Amino acid sequence: MKRWAAWILAVAACLGGCERSGPSADGTVVIGVSLLNLSNEFIVVLKRSMEEKARELGVRLIVNDAQRSAARQVQQIENFVAQKVHAVILNPCEVEASAPAVDRALAAGIPVVNVNSETRSAPTAFVGSRDEESARIAMDYIARRLGGKGGVVMMHGFMGQAAQIKRDRGAREVLAKQPGMRLLAEQTAEWSRAKALSLMENWMQAHGERIGAVFAQNDEMAMGALLALERAKAKGKVVVVGVDAIADALQAVKDGRLDATVFQDAAGQGRGAVETAVRIVRRQPFEKEVYIPFQLVTRENVERFMGRP
Repeated sequence: MKRWAAWILAVAACLGGCERSGPSADGTVVIGVSLLNLSNEFIVVLKRSMEEKARELGVRLIVNDAQRSAARQVQQIENFVAQKVHAVILNPCEVEASAPAVDRALAAGIPVVNVNSETRSAPTAFVGSRDEESARIAMDYIARRLGGKGGVVMMHGFMGQAAQIKRDRGAREVLAKQPGMRLLAEQTAEWSRAKALSLMENWMQAHGERIGAVFAQNDEMAMGALLALERAKAKGKVVVVGVDAIADALQAVKDGRLDATVFQDAAGQGRGAVETAVRIVRRQPFEKEVYIPFQLVTRENVERFMGRP
């Protein structure tokens, strides 16, 4: 019994802190990936670009879908630790609740690359974009379209996620400089098209023609708001802007249905995250923070973004 106990303790200690910074015996680097939610088109593009870059670099990914659960995400990282992956790429569900995932991996000697979103705990590296910038771009556009006057409603993503917090902050920075614009209502639609449709219907009943514009913190919600407005034959009276430049949103901009979106380079972020993780594992120089700029997309320039991954 004592020998068994000693063996179990030895295994537990190894799982918690064995050296994992180099590639596996056959030379293959193995990276564990935990993604926010694969029912979201942006995250699907992020995953696809990671897989393409992994094939190019000859590394293996183990991809898990956290399904919007920070608790599930922490468990996934604990499993990666047990599997002795060489690095973790984390697309966090929440700033606070996903932070223990970073802590667990780092404590086990496994480098962590956060992609697209942030955690309270600092990872080894971060690849993404400055979310305040996307909201400033979107709200500046709305201000121009409204001539600095009118009512705005804002749809939030998951409350507590870095993108939601920072896009809220960026939008408010612009609104603070526009005394003629008023935030009529704000509420989370949890990045969901269906929930955004329902929320927009409620807002139209509550605020009617006082709504001059909708800022949705992602395109899934923008498309839901757009559908609600179109069903009510109110679209021509309301400016709608989203973020991410997903395929549906780009087509809607091209067709003149959606006023604008803000391009976020999901493919660039995915490729950059894998490349950064591999550089860390192979002890090559790497950038601790990689920020990819956002770009406004309107009907005038949408063709440049069509067909991009």
